[in-house]
Parts: sequence; C-alpha cells; structure tokens
Amino acid sequence: MPNRRSVLQALALLPLASGCASLPQTSAKNFTPSGLPLRRVRIADERVIRTIAGLRPFRQSGFVVKTESFDDKVVIHNYGHGGGGITLSWGTAHLAMELALQTEYKSCAVLGSGAVGLATARLMQDRGWDVTIYAKDLPPNTTSNVAGGQWSPTSVYDEEFLTPGFEAQFESAMRHAYRSYQNLVGSKYGIRWISNYSIQSQPSVEQTFTEKYSDMYPQLIDLSPGQHPFDARYVNHYDTMLIEPAIYLPAMMQDFYGAGGAIITRHFVDQADVLSLEEPVLINCTGLGSGKLFQDEELIPIKGQLTFILPQEEVDYIVIGGDGTYMFPRADGILLGGTFERNQWDIAPDPAVTRSILGRHKAFFAAMDDPWSG
Repeated sequence: MPNRRSVLQALALLPLASGCASLPQTSAKNFTPSGLPLRRVRIADERVIRTIAGLRPFRQSGFVVKTESFDDKVVIHNYGHGGGGITLSWGTAHLAMELALQTEYKSCAVLGSGAVGLATARLMQDRGWDVTIYAKDLPPNTTSNVAGGQWSPTSVYDEEFLTPGFEAQFESAMRHAYRSYQNLVGSKYGIRWISNYSIQSQPSVEQTFTEKYSDMYPQLIDLSPGQHPFDARYVNHYDTMLIEPAIYLPAMMQDFYGAGGAIITRHFVDQADVLSLEEPVLINCTGLGSGKLFQDEELIPIKGQLTFILPQEEVDYIVIGGDGTYMFPRADGILLGGTFERNQWDIAPDPAVTRSILGRHKAFFAAMDDPWSG
C-alpha cells in the first residue's frame, strides 16, 4: 500500500505531466536568430491608445551640413534629414561640430531641440563649448517625439538626385551615428538591439540598402518560407537599434542641462531675427523651419501618420512591410505605421488612414504562425 509521501509525490507530478502534454509545438522559425520568441501582435480597435501625425523635413538631394557666413556670424546648417532624423542625428552633429571647430570661437547657439539639435549641442559641450539652445518647442512637442525611432536612415533622399559628394557625406554621418548610439544602449536612453523582418512581395533584383551597408546591419539573412512564421515568401532579417523617443529625448535634455547648457524658448520670425543672437556661431537645426529662415525652396514636409496600440511585453521584434506598413514595439505602445505624404502640411490624423493601417496590420498578424496563442 502506498504511503502518504509517495501519494503526495505522485500528485505533484500530475500538473507537470499535464503541462508537458500541452506545450506548444514550436520550431526554429518561431524564434529570432538571437533566440527570442516571435509572438503575434494583437490588433483590435479597443486596443488603440492614440493616433498621431508628424512632418519630416525632406530634401530630394538629402540633408544639408555646411557653413554660411553673415557679416560677423557663422551659420552652420544641419537640417533636412527626412525620415532619418533620429538615426543620423549624432552623425550629422559630428559633421557640424567639425565645421564649428574650424572657427576661432568657443560659444554657440543651437537652433532647435529635436534629436538633431540635442546631439549637436551635446557634442559641442563635450568639446568645451558654451552652448545655448534656442527652440520654439521642446520635447515632447518636437518632430522627433513623433518619430518611430528605428536606427536605419530611410527616406533621406531620392535616388535620382544622389551625388557622389552627398553619398560620401551620408555614409560618414551614418557610420558616426551607428557607433555613437552603441555607446548609449541601455535603459537610461531607451535604446536596445532588436530583430527586424523586412517583408517583400518579390525578390530584390538589385543590391539592397542593407546589403550595401551590411557591416551596419548584423545578422543579415535571407529567410525561406520555412524559416520564419509570416505568411510571406520573401523575408529578410537583420538587427538594428530601437531608440524610444519618450525615454531618449528627456535623457538627452538631462545630459545637456547637467553639462551646464541653457535652453531659451524662442520663435524666430525671419533670418534677421536669427542673426540678432549674441553668439558668434549659430548651428541651424530647425528642420522645416529652415525653409523660411534660410530660403531653402527644396525643403518640403513629408507627413507620417502613426497609430499606437497597448504594449505587449512578449513582442520584441520589428516588421517592415513592402506596402509601407511597419510595427515597432515600444514601452509607450506598439507603433503601427504608416504614411509618406509629400508636401502635406496638415498634421491632423486622417481616420480613413487609421482604419487602413489597422486593417493591414490585422490581416498580416492574423496570418502569422504563433503556436503559443492557441
């Protein structure tokens, strides 16, 4: 006859046996190359927490980093990054800093407090300069706060306007930024490495951007249908860094203040108003404001609309679709994008676009193989 102890041991094993029998049937395709599970995003109207839109400062020939002289003032331009503002911020800031160091001064004004302005200001402080930021809006009311935050310089220029000179400048900025962000990975700045899945409807016939710069896209892999859980034939994987603006921008502000910086809220009416500042070096990081302040007729807005749904802690990968959709999992919500509307100044979200974004994502993730969801 079994004793009490053996009975208790047998009972203790029952839940374990039951649990083993119901374990999901997974395979390598259900995990990222780094070993994290690929879970389905739950798309539903009742999970929406906000919809926003922002305007990217875009130039067909790419961003501007150059020096311009006005009597007793040196103006260094650093604007026009398109969809690569956060990504390239430390890189173009480095290029702007190199131009500033060619002057005889040690004091400057930085115009703008988005990601580009803050990175520029911090690099100048690190070189021993006295820096004052002048800005109409401060975080969280800047264009950078509306950005997705994935490290990858997309929609920065139009291919047909690319010149060898700009391409060299672009690559230099990209490499400086790539290295700088690696130094900031961690919870303080809200930056982490993350898997990306690029979904295409057909194979690439030419070298892709990630292939061209493969040394900055680790774990770059072409996946066959049996190597991923998505209902797609052509899928490409790579890793990037994800920068969460709601964490990153306040941390940058704190660093700037901690290094002795000052911020003055000011709206500049025209170029004369800018040149009235007392600082001898003015670093222009005003983005779209540069069109009016410095007569850049090439600069246009590109509207991007995003919808956020409730966070899912188990979702930790990015999806970028060939139809313009993308999903970034952030602490402040799962970001669903998006749009790319040229010369559109209206920042009011369009309800029809919201429905389209939700519908496309819902169909995509409903078709995804997630063995844990059963």
